[in-house]
Amino acid sequence: MKKKVPDWLNSSLWSTTPSASSSPSTSTTTTDIFDHHSPTTAFPPTESSIDPPLPPAAIRDEQQKQPPRHHHSPPPQKPEIKDKHSKSSRDVDDNESFAEDISKQALLLTELSKKVINMGELRRIASQGIPDGAGIRSTVWKLLLGYLAPDRSLWSSELAKKRSQYKHFKEELLMNPSEIARRLEKTTGLNNDDGKSESRCVLSRSDITHGEHPLSLGKSSVWNQFFQDSEIIEQIDRDVKRTHPDLHFFSGDSSYAKSNQEALRNILTIFAKLNPGIRYVQGMNEILAPLFYIFKNDPDEEMAACAEADTFFCFVELLSGFRDHFCQQLDNSVVGIRSTITRLSQLLKEHDEELWRHLEITTKVNPQFYAFRWITLLLTQEFNFADSLHIWDTLLSDPEGPQETLLRVCCAMLILIRRRLLAGDFTSILKLLQNYPPTNISHMLYVANKLHGQPSH
Repeated sequence: MKKKVPDWLNSSLWSTTPSASSSPSTSTTTTDIFDHHSPTTAFPPTESSIDPPLPPAAIRDEQQKQPPRHHHSPPPQKPEIKDKHSKSSRDVDDNESFAEDISKQALLLTELSKKVINMGELRRIASQGIPDGAGIRSTVWKLLLGYLAPDRSLWSSELAKKRSQYKHFKEELLMNPSEIARRLEKTTGLNNDDGKSESRCVLSRSDITHGEHPLSLGKSSVWNQFFQDSEIIEQIDRDVKRTHPDLHFFSGDSSYAKSNQEALRNILTIFAKLNPGIRYVQGMNEILAPLFYIFKNDPDEEMAACAEADTFFCFVELLSGFRDHFCQQLDNSVVGIRSTITRLSQLLKEHDEELWRHLEITTKVNPQFYAFRWITLLLTQEFNFADSLHIWDTLLSDPEGPQETLLRVCCAMLILIRRRLLAGDFTSILKLLQNYPPTNISHMLYVANKLHGQPSH
């Protein structure tokens, strides 16, 4: 079973859907993990223990002193993520956490209010985690991914240009050949004087070229290409429907959930058509979901309305750093996924050779058995959704791109459970690593940061 989703993620603040659907997790097998290029093999979800019920988000005193207002300032009701503390310490910890969030929020809002944003300072603050209820993660992520320029005066014109470009992509790439032909006919008809006869809108048999015929199998045939694309679109549709079934935002019969699914489907389809070398690989939907969720829930209504276009370009930017992981032909190259997994193995050997030796030599646990999913899906399947957002704050804050920080986080994950790993055999270790136990995310990220620049032992 997946970890319980925090209540605030399913609150009325984000969704109007009254109920959420849930689906049981499936078990992970070793063979499933490798078939990432197969059009029929999905990434299995992570199993984990269920957290106890979480209390509802608290209503904060509206008269409490707030940081300077910004168009991304938080709503009066601040969602919270409650941790599993004892009753006696919970209030103290919550108060400290809230105070820390307010401090981070004030720092981020101050930075975002500048005419030219100091990206180094923004990265430093964001790497420590962006408050969940502040409503500013959307803007910060767009800056970290390079979608927004540090110069605020450029935002309006650049956003308008990108959104217009995405609209053009949708018009050109999401229509089948019949729709394209009808549009052309309509345009031609408008250019004629009266269009008195219906025959003007009907192509004669002699006017239809071989490449435009639905039964044409030629490589240049638009219909042949359309049918090939249909197979990928069907796979995308299946994966989108399986995306976060525990969140009302993505799942359910509401028009809101269905419109969000449609946006994911559009983005993945356009990406596949614009990138024929990669097209679509299962798991891309899991990387796309956090971006769209954050952008769609931007308190700025104009930003939220354009979430689909903004998400597309940020998704392209995010994938550009490790797109080779999704290309089967490059699996064994220096930029492929196996090379990246080897770098994780080397990193573990540098910082904890005893654990490395036990895993890879004594018990012969190949890191590909667990790290493949960790790396390709940016840890989205190993932790609950709220924790994944916190991890991504840190990953996206790395000026060199998320991959190096991701490898350090993966290494920290191994080190944090080293005692259980050292005591285990092949079977128990594999089960543990494919179903990573609940952990303190802030501490895990702290450990990962300490690995940065440390000399090997």
